[in-house]
Amino acid sequence: VIDPGHGGVDPGATGVSGTYEKHITLAMARELKTMLERNGRYRVHLTRDRDVFIRLRERIAIARAQGADLFLSLHADAVQNPQIRGLSVYTLSRTASDSEAQALAEKENKADLIAGIDLTHESVDVANILIDLAQRETMNRSAGFAAELVDEVGQEMDLLGNTHRFAGFAVLKAPDVPAVLVEMGYLSNESEEKLLRQPQYRARLAKSVVKAVERFFPPNLKAKRP
Repeated sequence: VIDPGHGGVDPGATGVSGTYEKHITLAMARELKTMLERNGRYRVHLTRDRDVFIRLRERIAIARAQGADLFLSLHADAVQNPQIRGLSVYTLSRTASDSEAQALAEKENKADLIAGIDLTHESVDVANILIDLAQRETMNRSAGFAAELVDEVGQEMDLLGNTHRFAGFAVLKAPDVPAVLVEMGYLSNESEEKLLRQPQYRARLAKSVVKAVERFFPPNLKAKRP
């Protein structure tokens, strides 16, 4: 599942020439979807395929409803310093995972919270442990994909220092779906904004992402869901 960040009433970051993040992320998501489907190995779903607003938790729900084996959330940043540029990749932080596991375990309806496992009749403590174990495995797989992505993209694009970063982004918190958030660059940097607006540049970036996905799902690996 590919998640074009922002949309609708939420434009996201605004570039130095007025470019909206929501338009860049959707264009990139469409390009990436086309390339992945051309490969023939993947079923690809976008959390939004037009300029509409979708809540963060809905984006997670879409990924889980689609039985996603990987969730990529696409963004482009803007900061006060116009010199800062480069791509970065985020995965869920340990602290964020701990608090999320507790919140999930305390939910009244715990059925089907982890890939079909019914936790309804488990105590809060047991559910918390099971969710935490699932999240640890998911975080490990997320970090593995992030490493592949940084390696592939770094051969083609500028990277932000300390490229693989950790944060508690809501869209990364599905307990059973490996997920990364890709900040494709800085719209506050004039040259990088120009690049992100170019279809040719987005195609190059998409090719690098596809290579990382191929490494994450080797050819002999069968899908766990139809």
